[in-house]
Amino acid sequence: MPFDSGVSYRPGARFGPTAVREASRLLRPYHPGLDVAPFAVAQVADAGDIACNPFNIDEAVETIQDAAASLMVGGTRLITIGGDHTIALPLLRAVAREHGPVALLHFDAHLDTWDTYFGAAYTHGTPFRRAVEEGLLDTEALTHVGTRGSLYSKNDLPEDRRLGFGVITSADVMRRGVDEIIDALHQRVGRRPLYISIDIDVLDPAHAPGTGTPEAGGLTSRELLEILRGLATTQLVAADIVEVAPAYDHAEITAIAASHITYDLTTLLTLTRPS
Repeated sequence: MPFDSGVSYRPGARFGPTAVREASRLLRPYHPGLDVAPFAVAQVADAGDIACNPFNIDEAVETIQDAAASLMVGGTRLITIGGDHTIALPLLRAVAREHGPVALLHFDAHLDTWDTYFGAAYTHGTPFRRAVEEGLLDTEALTHVGTRGSLYSKNDLPEDRRLGFGVITSADVMRRGVDEIIDALHQRVGRRPLYISIDIDVLDPAHAPGTGTPEAGGLTSRELLEILRGLATTQLVAADIVEVAPAYDHAEITAIAASHITYDLTTLLTLTRPS
């Protein structure tokens, strides 16, 4: 989904899908960490780019929702490469149509549950508030992972909790360790249908400089990949990875990280089946 008209700071994530595809050339067919060759056990296809109106966010959101719904016909499960985080809302609409309200693991430096940006309800900082309001999410099973940095108000976190979210900060991951975090996420998600949404800025800028809203103190790429691999027994139904902005990247660091994350998400989908 090469759409980035919902960003509040640095644009450029519309070029993310191309950069992630290019970086994926290095990937190989067998995943030793999960002991599976994903492309041998599942039919995996690149559905191409979905053309979205860059001048009209409301129309783009409708286009993304319709495209996702059409691709999911027959039980196909999607991994969507963005684009900015605005796209998560229409994707969740399409997923909830198939599975009902879903659990959400949201890997991000930011909460993305603000009400509006400059009066706009549909931006990359608001998708999960809209998703809760629309009944797309199971509010007993929502967790942000990797959050950090400054906020707009002291009330941001209490408001986020009222929406149903738990928070695991990047400092929590550092202090508690990956294994403990994986256990906590399993307890939160259980056997519910699960959507994973990954903003590449969950990684520290040392591991992902090519993004629109970088925040110091983030996860390492190793920590994120190990957490994802620990979710192999969940009921994953769809995922996205967003906010790769190659104009700010160096030596393809961000695109390489995103391609490996996409590969791991693809592998997880070959191992997990919704009930």
